[in-house]
Amino acid sequence: MMLTLLNDDPTDFPDIALALDEPNGLLAFGGDLHPERLIAAYRQGIFPWFSDDDPIMWWSPDPRCIIEPQHYTPNRTLTKLWRNHSFTIRINSAFEQVITACSEPTPNRPDTWINQDMLDAYCQLHRLGHAHSVEVWHGDQLVGGLYGLQLNGAFCGESMFHRVSGASKIAFLALIERMKTAGMTLLDCQLENPHLMNLGATVCSRNDFALRLEQALLIDCQQIVKI
Repeated sequence: MMLTLLNDDPTDFPDIALALDEPNGLLAFGGDLHPERLIAAYRQGIFPWFSDDDPIMWWSPDPRCIIEPQHYTPNRTLTKLWRNHSFTIRINSAFEQVITACSEPTPNRPDTWINQDMLDAYCQLHRLGHAHSVEVWHGDQLVGGLYGLQLNGAFCGESMFHRVSGASKIAFLALIERMKTAGMTLLDCQLENPHLMNLGATVCSRNDFALRLEQALLIDCQQIVKI
């Protein structure tokens, strides 16, 4: 199967069923990171992920890692952390700081896929009201957070970070609570990893994800920033 080279139409992506099995989910390459193309991609269950030396790569993996906020219950450890934390939680007060922190290498993640082009693109989406950050503060210090896109009843999570133990988990739980309040039905975690599974994520098939996303996009709900 051959990969699709994207054309000039920012909404024209191949059917996600055409994604490769190896590497899992690779669907297309090329195009750009303009807001219209990015939003069109996410609405079709597709996201960009590439290194500096590569062209823009577009993915739709199978299986897909998700959380359904309305059915989510944190485990005992997370419940205790949420109940006893002393952090301050804010929304969209430091988006660029959050995505910059997410792009920084860590001992467990020496390489980063959030290059300057990605950073600029998502900051633009933030300015347009599509991308949001959940921030965890200790006093005047940003100690953890996450960012992603809200598309109606779906939130497409991109990355999270912490500088203090537990801070990224608090950001995650704060996002879930806001999604519940807003009536949102789908948190797209993209790719399965041990950290997300420990937080309570599950996996579903790509076809199942596409159906859940389609349903979530029909929900007319408040943005998490306005709750």
